[in-house]
Amino acid sequence: MNYIEKEKLERLRHTFDQNYRLTHLYSSYLQNFPEIITKEMIDELTRGTDIGKEEAIAALISEIFGLDDSRTDDRRLIRDYIRPSVKLLDAKRYTSNKYYKNIKIENTKIGAWELKWESYPPYRAVICDDIKINSDYSEIAPLGFFDEEFFFPAVLEDGNEWMTLTPVDLDTSDEAIEKAHGRVVTFGLGLGYYAFMVSEKEEVESITVVEKSEDVIKLFSEYILPQFTHPEKVKIVSDDAFSYAEKIMPKMNYDFAFVDTWRDASDGAPMYARMKRLEHYSPKTEFSYWIENFLISRLRAEKFEALYTLVANDSDDAPVTYEEFLERLNYNG
Repeated sequence: MNYIEKEKLERLRHTFDQNYRLTHLYSSYLQNFPEIITKEMIDELTRGTDIGKEEAIAALISEIFGLDDSRTDDRRLIRDYIRPSVKLLDAKRYTSNKYYKNIKIENTKIGAWELKWESYPPYRAVICDDIKINSDYSEIAPLGFFDEEFFFPAVLEDGNEWMTLTPVDLDTSDEAIEKAHGRVVTFGLGLGYYAFMVSEKEEVESITVVEKSEDVIKLFSEYILPQFTHPEKVKIVSDDAFSYAEKIMPKMNYDFAFVDTWRDASDGAPMYARMKRLEHYSPKTEFSYWIENFLISRLRAEKFEALYTLVANDSDDAPVTYEEFLERLNYNG
């Protein structure tokens, strides 16, 4: 690479470093103290001022992590990453959802599995949508906050939260619900949200749910499926997702497939890459993936580091130009 191209690469390096920095901050926040911001703190900051709640939340997040607006990198992180990421959520937007209104969840236990209602206190931080990837590769992870207690259904295994129906589950399924048509297959059952929403569509003929856990299938079949408006559209198959995609799915002529078999990007990225390689077995099926941008972000970050190391070490395998670097960075094969 010539001098100008190396300057471009270093700017890209800085963007990826800022992405890593925000990911680290938010991961620490969500894992260690997601409830550190309280209603009292927000009320104190906004009382008698023109400061809105979202602005107050962003200011508190910046303060919690010791960010200093007088430092260039901190100022950019606050302005370009944290402030755009903060979203005040409307609880009614979710509780008016068809699933929430029609499916009644009661506390139930089957073996090690438990179906119950849980809640977020006001201003608890939650990821509320898929990550936004900008054209310059900067990434905005939507961080949502309710200003009131928010209740949601959950499935627990041995007391550990396994599946939930929270804002991120609803908002990140919207596109796959809208696109579903004809014969649909979905990998991963959860609380049956996707199956329910898709079965409500006239243009959907049937939906096959591929789920590995017999206990989850039993819980769903006994307590949730009977409440569906169109249970006759739903077929549940107990099988491994990858085995089904490779051996059974090509014979079924599905029109649309939605894959949701992971908990987050950390375990989902390798499964996403594996399922993408199986798409060619069903060339006429349109595929959609839960939190796909998060998964792409994870895989692209790993690819960036590998390519950057090749360039830094002047390896024979290194991209020769900046354009080639971007081509290899964006390649999904």
